[in-house]
Amino acid sequence: MVEELFSGDPKKKFSPPLPVRMRPRTLEEMVGQEHLLGEGKLLRRAILADRLSSAIFYGPPGTGKTALAYVIANITKAHFVRINAVTSGVQELREIVDSAARRIEVSGKRTILFIDEIHRFNKAQQDALLPSVEEGVITLVGATTHNPFFALNAPLLSRSQIFEFKPLEEKHIEILIIRALKDKERGLGSYSVKMDDEALKFLARVSEGDARRALNALEIGVLTTPPDEKGVIHFTVEVAQESIQKKFILYDRDEDQHYDTISAFIKSLRGSDPDAALYWMVKMLEAGEDPRYIARRMVIFASEDIGNADPKALMVAVSAFEALEFVGLPEGKIPLAQAVTYLATAPKSNAVFKALRETEEELKKEKTQKVPQHLKVGSYPGAKKLGRGKGYLYPHNFPGHFVVQDYLERHKIFYRPENVGYEKIIKKRLDDWREKRKNKEDSKGET
Repeated sequence: MVEELFSGDPKKKFSPPLPVRMRPRTLEEMVGQEHLLGEGKLLRRAILADRLSSAIFYGPPGTGKTALAYVIANITKAHFVRINAVTSGVQELREIVDSAARRIEVSGKRTILFIDEIHRFNKAQQDALLPSVEEGVITLVGATTHNPFFALNAPLLSRSQIFEFKPLEEKHIEILIIRALKDKERGLGSYSVKMDDEALKFLARVSEGDARRALNALEIGVLTTPPDEKGVIHFTVEVAQESIQKKFILYDRDEDQHYDTISAFIKSLRGSDPDAALYWMVKMLEAGEDPRYIARRMVIFASEDIGNADPKALMVAVSAFEALEFVGLPEGKIPLAQAVTYLATAPKSNAVFKALRETEEELKKEKTQKVPQHLKVGSYPGAKKLGRGKGYLYPHNFPGHFVVQDYLERHKIFYRPENVGYEKIIKKRLDDWREKRKNKEDSKGET
C-alpha cells in the first residue's frame, strides 16, 4: 500500500502554479509599471547599474512586486536572500545580517535582502533591520500591499525609497495571458488552446489589474476543459466565467482602499452625482464594509454638507440608519440607496458646519463672554435682589414673536445661510432680524 501511495512516474515533477512559472526573468519581460521601469526611469537605471538602494515596493496584489525582486536576483552581482515576513523572525534576521557582514569582510560582496509581505513584521522586527540597513550591511527590498506610511516604522521608511506599483491595465493582462498560452517551456504552450477574443478581454477586465488572478484562472480553465475531437481546448467566455468565479474586489477595512473609497463616496454626494455615489456605496458593501459605517457617514454628511438647505436630509439619513438596523442586509441596501440618492440630489450648504467651526475658533482665541444679566435665571428666591433676569424681553409678547435685545456681550455673526434651498427662506428671515438689530445699535450710537 505504501509503495502504491508513493509510486508514480518519476518524470512527473511537481509543477508550481502558472503565475510562478511565468515570472519574468529580465526587465524586458516585465509588463506594465512603465512609470517605474520605463526607459530612463530611476528604478530601471538603478537595477541595470546594480546600484539599487534600500527600497519598498508597494501596491496591489499581482502587479509585479515579487516578480521584479526575482528579476533583480537574476541581474545583481550581490548575494540575494529572499524571506517572507509571515514565517521569519528576529533570530533569522540576525543570522542573515551576521552572514552579510562576514560576506562583506571576506569578499566585499553586498547582500540584497528581499522581504515579502514586510508589513507583517512587528515594530521589534522592523527595528532589528535598522542598524544593518543604515550601515549598508544589507540592501533591503520590501514588498507590501499595505500603505507603507501606515504599516512601516518611520525610521525604516526614511532609509528607503518608496516605489508605488499600479494595477496592471487590461492590455497588460492580455499580453501576459497570450504569452502564457504560447510558452511551451513554462506556460501552457504544450496544450492546443483556442481562446475566444471575448474570453481574453473578459479575463483581462475582471482580474482588476491582478496578473496572478488572471493567470490562475487561465490555468484552471485550460486544465479542466475537455478538448474536442481534434484535441483542441476551446476557451470560451463561459469557461472564463467559471474559472474566475466571483469577482474579487480589492478592499481593506482599515487602510488605503477603505479611506479612498469612502472619500470618493462622500465627494460624490457633495458633488451631487447620485450615480457615482451609488457605485461607491455598492462597492463598499460588496467588499464587506460594515453598512452601519456607511449610514453613519451619511448622517454626518446630511448636516455638514446639506444642513438647513434641506432640513429633511438629516431625517432621511437617520431614518435610513434606523431602517438598516431594523431589517438588516440584504434588504437594508434599499433604504441606504434611497438615502444616497436623496442626499446627492438635495441642495447643498455647509453654512452650519462653517458656523460651528467659526464658533469653536472664537471660543479658543477670544476672551470667553459672560452671560448677560438679563439672560440669567431669575426665578429663584433672591434672584431679583441680585439683578438676575432683570430687563429680559419675552419674544412671544411682541409682534412676529421677535424683539431686539442682546444675547451676547459682544455680538458676533457665525451663521451665514446660503441663498440655496430652504436656507434661502432662513436667510431672508435672518437678514431682516439682523437689520433690525443693526438699526437699533445705530440709533443707540446716534443718541
